[in-house]
Amino acid sequence: MSNLADLTEQGCDSHPGCDALLRVLLPKSKDLGGFSVRRSLPTVGTRMIGPWVFFDHMGPAEFSPGEGISVRPHPHIGIATVTYLFEGEILHRDSLGSYQAIRPGDINLMVAGSGIVHSERERPEITATAHRLHGLQLWLALPEDQQEVAPAFHHYPSAEIPAVDVDGVPVRVMMGGAYGKRSPVKTFSDTLYMEADLRAGQQLVLPDVAEMGVYVAAGALQIGERELPTFSMGVLSGGQGVVVTATSDSRLAVIGGEPLGKRVMEWNFVSTEQGRIDQAKADWQAGRFAKVVGDEEEFIPLP
Repeated sequence: MSNLADLTEQGCDSHPGCDALLRVLLPKSKDLGGFSVRRSLPTVGTRMIGPWVFFDHMGPAEFSPGEGISVRPHPHIGIATVTYLFEGEILHRDSLGSYQAIRPGDINLMVAGSGIVHSERERPEITATAHRLHGLQLWLALPEDQQEVAPAFHHYPSAEIPAVDVDGVPVRVMMGGAYGKRSPVKTFSDTLYMEADLRAGQQLVLPDVAEMGVYVAAGALQIGERELPTFSMGVLSGGQGVVVTATSDSRLAVIGGEPLGKRVMEWNFVSTEQGRIDQAKADWQAGRFAKVVGDEEEFIPLP
């Protein structure tokens, strides 16, 4: 999706009771013609959380008949992209020939590895009527020895994603393991991605993860004496024993895992080496990437 959001950041030093809370990231919305995107990662001071290098909250957006998202073919290397929808539908196509409608609760995992091209549009049946779109897009850095794996595409329907009740709080474990459940979604290193829906006043003890981000997709949270408002992300040093309290009905997305080390990111390319980024940029400009099957005519130029 868009690369246009700006961010601000607030520290936690002067707030008692939030030693586990390192900082709070506050993304600014960018209006993309009726479609807003909020970016929490990357930002100055927080380039990654565990293996996660990118976190976008898209929408909720309302589209009139004849309108919708239409992201032209563009390339990636060195990452796996994760798409998760709360509402609506996105049509995924890629240079492997994948053709997949993504619906709420599904997990789409696209492994870019040595290089892949994809587009994100909507089926004519969807754009023919008024509709909404709302969801998250995340990028997962690949370990250094797997950055050049062959590209691949995996789709996991909503019914395959494990759910668990944690003291009255419904939790879905999308990637990795938590609360005795383990997701079938492929991972490449120690990785966590889960969501939880808390009613006002409910609490949740977070799982033990080396690095963690708690994103408030709706509602508001409290960690210690610090408030996390809607659309903010709290960056934690680790989740062991950390309790979050919902101060209103809230939906959380929790990401984390073991850090993988520094990454270079330019446009849609991620690598441990600047030279690999430069090569990918040259390859895209020269038309050396494979084309998206069924979507060969358009493309997004290198910025």
